[in-house]
Amino acid sequence: MNHYYDLYQQRAKELAAQIAKAIDGEYAAIHCYKKLETLAPTKRERQIISEIRKDEINHYNVFSSIYTQLTGHKHSAVITETCPNNYHSGIDFAFHDEQETVDFYLTIADSTSNDFIKESFKRAAMDEQNHAVWFLYFLKTQR
Repeated sequence: MNHYYDLYQQRAKELAAQIAKAIDGEYAAIHCYKKLETLAPTKRERQIISEIRKDEINHYNVFSSIYTQLTGHKHSAVITETCPNNYHSGIDFAFHDEQETVDFYLTIADSTSNDFIKESFKRAAMDEQNHAVWFLYFLKTQR
């Protein structure tokens, strides 16, 4: 019986670590997209990046709340990736990051039986895929 409790505790720690990584990723994206917003060459691109940034802020808030509920304490987010200072490089970076994040979030969703966590990460994965499409569009129109 103790063995199952230990497994449960280990899985809870792993999930919390994954969610902490997701929080850090969202935190970095929020800061990066603020920079990209100021570098964007058109008003339309600035508006779309601003909307994407609002989604990232929402993800950050939801994931932070989940983390606090799971662990009993708040995660102090850190920026783990550096956003390029040039617009084209920045949107290329953002495109790849969003694509990788989709898989990461779906892995988190699949790893839990908690419906709220599962649905929160699935919804975020859909948003990230949508963001990747916009960044790809911006890359293609920059040529």
